[in-house]
Formats: sequence, C-alpha cells, structure tokens
Amino acid sequence: MATGKKAQRSKEAKRAGAGLLPFRALHGGRRAGAGRKPNGDRAGVPHDTRSALAARFPVHVTVKLREHLPPLRRRDAYQALRTAFAAGCDRNGFRLIHYAVLNDHLHFVVEATGRTALSRGVQGLLVRIARTLNRLWQRRGRVFADRYHDHILRSPREVRNALRYVLGNAHHHAAEGRIVTVPQAIDTYTSAPWFDGFRETIVVRGIEAIVRPVTEAHTWLLTIGWRRHGLLAVGERPA
Repeated sequence: MATGKKAQRSKEAKRAGAGLLPFRALHGGRRAGAGRKPNGDRAGVPHDTRSALAARFPVHVTVKLREHLPPLRRRDAYQALRTAFAAGCDRNGFRLIHYAVLNDHLHFVVEATGRTALSRGVQGLLVRIARTLNRLWQRRGRVFADRYHDHILRSPREVRNALRYVLGNAHHHAAEGRIVTVPQAIDTYTSAPWFDGFRETIVVRGIEAIVRPVTEAHTWLLTIGWRRHGLLAVGERPA
C-alpha cells in the first residue's frame, strides 16, 4: 500500500514540475547580432524612439545615399531633385525651407506641425526623390542608405548655425579637399539662390525661369529669431 502511495506522489510531483523544465531560450532578449540590420555596410542612425517635436522648432534633417550610386551634384540629377523638392515642399503640415545637395547626401532645414507631420513629410519627400532618381538612372532598388537623422533647432543661435552649415557645406567640403567644386560665390546646389538672409545683395541669372523648390518659413526662429545674431555673409563657412 505504502509503495502505491509513494508511486502516486512521484507521478504527481513529475506533473507539477512539468512546466518548469529548463528549456533554452531561442528568441528574444539581448544577444549578439540581434536587432534590425543597417541597409548599408555600416550602421546608420540608431533606431531609437525619436523625441517629441513642437511646431515652433525647425529641424535639420540629413540623409545619406547608398554606396556606389552616381553623384548628385550633376546638372541632370539636380534638375530631377528640384522637381521632387518642388512637389513635396509644402504638404500636410510639412515644409521644406532650405536644402543642400552634396554628392552622396542631402541636408534639409524643415518645419512641421509635429513629429508625425515631420516623419510623414520627410518619408514622402524621400520617396519622391528615390523614384525620380531611379527613373533618371534607369535602375530599381533602394536609394538611401538608412533612416534619416534629425536635429531639432531650439534657439536662434542653433538656427543660424544650421543655416550657415547647410548653405556653406559644399564650400566646407571643398576646403577640406573633398571632391566638391563650388565655382560661384554661393552654392547653386543649395537653396541659397532663394535665401534672403545674406548681408550682400545676390543676383542669380535665370532664377525666374525655375520653379521654386522650397517654401516660405512660418516659425519665428526661421523668419526673425536667427537674424538677431546677424545676417549671413556670402563667404561665411561652417566652423
């Protein structure tokens, strides 16, 4: 009888512990190689939650092209880009105010009514750009290396520094010996021809025949605030 009870208790104990077997976890948790992989050979922008955005703050956006694509600072590519900019510069609470085209990346200064409007506006603009460039280059596939990087500009000084950086970035690259040439006083591969914040008077021939690829700023920081630290000089370069 005792033997029977002992056997019964042994079976019940096995059943009770059946859900506690030490199975090795195969998914989830931190481990080497986990997470979404970058689109290029090197890691791009971290996939962290982006910070909230108030409508009063402009944003500096940067996006890189994939490797081994043709350079963007060519006449045909730039004409295609301006068409895409003009079509997507003012849509659903998103506004493209300034830009700079470099050989393998783009800079934007934008405004948006909030984080959602910024994300949708930038993504929509990048889709237009990718389709336009792929049509020009007669290819298919991804154009941009990874997600875009954004930096919220919260003060007049930050906005002025961002404008100086974006509009003078090619001059800065050329001074460093990179493969960028800027034969004019201002870089015409930027929105500088439409910029009214230079100390000097700038006249760009033929600009009246070009569809404006940017829109007017609405925020105080981009219209008035940054000017309190002085207008930009044509020869002013990023630090």
